[in-house]
Amino acid sequence: MTKQVAYVRKEILGPKPPPNAQDRLIGWLRENLFYSIPSSISTLLTVVVLGWLLLGLFNWLSVSTWAAESLNDCRSIIAELNRGPDESGACWGVIRDRGIQLTFGFYPSEGYWRPILAFTLLLPALAPILFADKTPRRMILFSALYPFLMPWLLWGGTIWVPLGVMAGFAVLYYSFRFTASLNNLVRYAISLAVTLAWWMFGVPVFDSVLSALAPIGLAPVESRMFGGFMLSLTIGVVAIGASLPLGILLALGRQSDLILIKALCVGFIEFIRGVPLITLLFVASTLLNIFLPPGTEFDIIMRVMIMVTLFASAYMAEVIRGGLAALPRGQYEAADALGLDYWKAQRMIIMPQALKISIPGIVSIFIAMFKDTTLVSVIGLLDPLGLTTAIRANQEWAGIVWELYGFIALMFVVVTYSMSRYSMYLERKLYHEH
Repeated sequence: MTKQVAYVRKEILGPKPPPNAQDRLIGWLRENLFYSIPSSISTLLTVVVLGWLLLGLFNWLSVSTWAAESLNDCRSIIAELNRGPDESGACWGVIRDRGIQLTFGFYPSEGYWRPILAFTLLLPALAPILFADKTPRRMILFSALYPFLMPWLLWGGTIWVPLGVMAGFAVLYYSFRFTASLNNLVRYAISLAVTLAWWMFGVPVFDSVLSALAPIGLAPVESRMFGGFMLSLTIGVVAIGASLPLGILLALGRQSDLILIKALCVGFIEFIRGVPLITLLFVASTLLNIFLPPGTEFDIIMRVMIMVTLFASAYMAEVIRGGLAALPRGQYEAADALGLDYWKAQRMIIMPQALKISIPGIVSIFIAMFKDTTLVSVIGLLDPLGLTTAIRANQEWAGIVWELYGFIALMFVVVTYSMSRYSMYLERKLYHEH
């Protein structure tokens, strides 16, 4: 008979609930909010203040006057609800009355479908870039087409102008290919000169000839009709899309061994970073015409987009340069050991790692740049903030503040929050893969 040891258990005990002090909720509260007497006091005071603010906000939102047609109507409706003469409520009637204007500015009402379609198509155009592993590779063709489709939808005109601009890239490719026997620097210069000549002189002729044969296009819309959130989106999308590749080139140029290229990139970056954006916008709106030939018409929104893009690209270059500097020297040596030339090494080894490191900084610049589009109201463009001044100057809505700015803030929060969430998703995805 086998002797049993009294203190050796034959069966496995099941799990027991944790002590109250280590419970998931209680433990988290004790660890983060009530871990000492000062922290407990500050937590309780914060809860009281937030509760008071939220209660006031709830009382203000509990009376929503959507049907009001003026501020006086709002006050009358609030008084009828027995709120008392000193009580207030949210007057959302201004959003119902001027929401379309805050969104589209003075864009022709019969053409609202054009900006809606343009920014709706932005989502499938970005899908192959933002979610490359989940979208068909064929969609990259639409992504390449979208930069020409978007301005045509927004500004209108004949279809031959964007097609002529697209043809300029074919001119660039074939001019570079036909000068293969020349020095690379000379090839770049000739190809660029031929392409610019096509865009400046060839596209107008191309447009006039084909428009006479087949006048296909949309009704033109002047830039002064742009406004509201549509204007902010237009400037933001173009500046974000153009500043990243330009910032990459500036970052590489700043690290170049060619003295002239390095000096130009350093000078550009330091000058742009040392000048406030509002100064550049004033240059775009007023001073730039002084340096252009008499009679030259340079679209004001195009000038603003160029200046905002240049401003953002200078900051983008420094963020990307930080990512390049964070890479160990062995990555460059590995690229040399594989026999890769400069551009292949950058495209396949160096730049993917540097961009991964720089994701938080890049997205921060995107968010800041999108919010800075509201500065265009200073030079007379009617972005959402510029329109609020015009709306409040109207006698019907004179004195209304919180509803207008709250609505505008909500629109910007939706866009910027989406950017930040995507950057967090991309960081988790990249670091999980590697």
